Amino acid sequence: MFYTLLRPLLFKLDPESAHRITFRVIEQISRLGLLKRVSISCRPISVMGLTFPNPVGLAAGLDKNGEHLDALAAMGFGFIEIGTVTPRPQPGNPTPRIFRVPEANAIINRMGFNNHGVEQLVENIQRSNYQGILGINIGKNFSTPLEKAIDDYLIGLQKVYCHASYVTINISSPNTKDLRQLQAADALDQLLSGLKSEQAKLAQIHGKYVPMVVKIAPDLDGKQIESIATLLLKHRIDGVIATNTTISRSGIEHLKLAQENGGLSGAPLTQNATAVIQQLHHFLQGAIPIIGVGGILSPDDAQDKLNSGASLLQLYTGLIYHGPGLIKEIAKLICVDSKNNHLPQ
Repeated sequence: MFYTLLRPLLFKLDPESAHRITFRVIEQISRLGLLKRVSISCRPISVMGLTFPNPVGLAAGLDKNGEHLDALAAMGFGFIEIGTVTPRPQPGNPTPRIFRVPEANAIINRMGFNNHGVEQLVENIQRSNYQGILGINIGKNFSTPLEKAIDDYLIGLQKVYCHASYVTINISSPNTKDLRQLQAADALDQLLSGLKSEQAKLAQIHGKYVPMVVKIAPDLDGKQIESIATLLLKHRIDGVIATNTTISRSGIEHLKLAQENGGLSGAPLTQNATAVIQQLHHFLQGAIPIIGVGGILSPDDAQDKLNSGASLLQLYTGLIYHGPGLIKEIAKLICVDSKNNHLPQ
């Protein structure tokens, strides 16, 4: 109810200003001890060797630098993913770089991995009190040549390993030039080989195994999805996130902002993201868990992702349009209680 009243005011501001103001208010409320933690009743679910209190998580991008972990934890998420973070700080693309498309319940962004760098992210994590499941999403710096991308991912993995519950390898953002080429078979094979080798070394050094997942694009055909699935199995990757934002404008071509460059999220992505999950599930046959994200704006959208093969869910654009109450609405529908068994085990 509160967010329903607040949203019209926030939508009068440009999206980045609204984002900053929202978190400033939430942080102030939290410091005053007035932020009530949302309680969600759910049977914990085990995925990737981790125990999630509920399957509804936050997608990367909302808290790129891990600055708001304690405030976000109070909203009831079963897990939080921060980033995308790069080895070196970078400003991202020029503004304006994020656009609401309210007629379609959608957002277009071309942020470009703007972040304060991995060292600052680690400091922010260490200052927080958050004790829940924490995913850290890593990428390459814009200035790093594609042929040296592995170097940036290795640095990111090394720096965040002991602070993460799992690490996400982001090779699917449309807003870093040529990044999606890393999804091609040969490039992905080499990247995953190097990262798995480093993961094994880090597991020995730190005395714990931190799962590694790969985030893929929705703009892939069946052969590409099969190729990626084959490589995920070959390299024993621990999970896959489907999907990132789309470069397609199908269904919104007529809208004013549709021609803005960047990745599209929200309702226009819903069916496409779900279709990718279905195909991945077919090729992986349950051997690797899928985290479903993309166009989850209602409990029914969430249930469709689970029915298509996802084990966990992530929200982003749905929160912008419907507020944090969406977390509990989804959990009420899909969480296990004594009378139902909706979640995959």
